[in-house]
Amino acid sequence: MSSLKDMYRTVLKDTFPDTMTITLGDAVLTYKKRTWHIDGETKGLRYGENPDQPAALYEMESGKLAIDGVEWRGPQGIMSALTEAQMLQAGKHPGKTNLTDVDNGCNILQYLAERPAAVILKHNNPCGAAWSKESVGDALAKAFWCDRIAAFGGAVVVNRPLDMQAADLIAANYFEVVAAPDFEEGVLEKLAARKNLRIFKLPALARLGELAGVPFLDVKSMADGGIILQQSFVNRIRSAADFATTKDGLTVSARKPTPQEADDLVFAWAVEAGVTSNSVIFAHNGATVAIGTGEQDRVGCVELAIFKAYTKYADTLAFTRHGMTLYELKLKAKEDAEAAEQLAAIEADTQKAKGGLAGTVLVSDGFFPFRDGVDVCIAQGVTAIAQPGGSLRDYEVIGAVNEASPQVAMVFTGQRSFKH
Repeated sequence: MSSLKDMYRTVLKDTFPDTMTITLGDAVLTYKKRTWHIDGETKGLRYGENPDQPAALYEMESGKLAIDGVEWRGPQGIMSALTEAQMLQAGKHPGKTNLTDVDNGCNILQYLAERPAAVILKHNNPCGAAWSKESVGDALAKAFWCDRIAAFGGAVVVNRPLDMQAADLIAANYFEVVAAPDFEEGVLEKLAARKNLRIFKLPALARLGELAGVPFLDVKSMADGGIILQQSFVNRIRSAADFATTKDGLTVSARKPTPQEADDLVFAWAVEAGVTSNSVIFAHNGATVAIGTGEQDRVGCVELAIFKAYTKYADTLAFTRHGMTLYELKLKAKEDAEAAEQLAAIEADTQKAKGGLAGTVLVSDGFFPFRDGVDVCIAQGVTAIAQPGGSLRDYEVIGAVNEASPQVAMVFTGQRSFKH
C-alpha cells in the first residue's frame, strides 16, 4: 500500500472512453474527454472525490436540448473546457474537487454579475461570498473575513479581472485554486510565489450573467445504476421587485424591507443557489456573515449558523488583535493570565455584537415548518427574512416577525432552493 502522501500526488490511470454520447429523444449531445499535457505527460483528472477513485471530465462539444419550448444550455466553454493555456500555473494536476468547487462558484456568480463579486469555496459549499460596488479586491476581502478559518485551502472564484488588492490577500494565505476572467498587471507575478496554487484564466467568468436564466441538464446517478435527469435550478429572484409580500391573502409584515435589506436579501438568495440544503444564510452589506448548511432540521440549521458566526467573529478578533487564532489564544489562556484576560475581552465583545449577526438579514432555502427558527434568528438581531413560504404554519411565522420589536420584515421567494 502506498503512503497517504503518495496517494494524493498520484494521477490514477484513466481508462474512461474518449467520447460520450447522450441521446434524449431526438436530441443528441456529444462530449469529449478532457486531458492536459503537463510536465511532459498527457493525462486527465488526477482522481475523483478520493484518491482511490478514477475519474474523467467530459466537455460538451455539440448538441441542443429543448423541452416544453425552453432551450437549455449548449456548450459554454467554462470549467469543463479548461485548456493548458488557461492553466497559467498548474500547481498539482487537476482533481475533481478543485474543478467542481470552481464550477459551483460559477453557479453562484452567474446571479451576481451586476457587480464585482467573489466567492471562496470548500467541499462544494461557499465559505464566504460578497459583492462590491468598489472592486473585486474589496469583494474578496469581505468574502475572506466572513470565514477566515474555512477559507484555508479553498478555491477563489471572481467575476472581474483579479486586482492587486485581491492578489495580496491570496498571496498572504493558503488557497488551492484561483479562477478569474483575467489578471491585472503584476498580479500573476505576485501569485506565482505560491508554487502549488492552481491559477486558472477563464474568460467566460466575465459573461456568466448571460447564462443566469438558461437551464442546463442536471444528471444525478443512483447507487443501483439508475439516473435522474432534472432541469437545473434557475433563480427567479433577480431584484427586490421579484419578492412577494403576501402569501395566500395574508399580509407578511407591516413594512417592506428597506432598500439595503432588500439588496442583501437578493444577494443572499443568489448565494443560496450554491449551498447544500437544508441551509440558511445570514448576510449584511453585500457579504455573507454565517452560512448554515446540510442540516436535517431547519431550526438546527439556524442554530448551527449562529454558533459558527460567534466562533468566526471571536477568531477574527483574536487574529486581528493578537496575531493568533482563537484556538491558539484559548490554549495559551490556560497557563497565561494576560492571555486569559485577552480571551475574556474577546468573548465579551463577541457576545455584545451577537457574533456580528445584529443587523443582518436571513434567507432560508426552504420554508419554516415552525416559528422556532424565525424566533431564534430574530433574537440575534436579524431585521429582514426571505423564505419560500408554503408551510401550513406560515401564519405562525408571519406572526413571529409582526410581534418582534422592532418589527422584522419578511418576504416570500415563491420558490425553493434545495441543493442535494
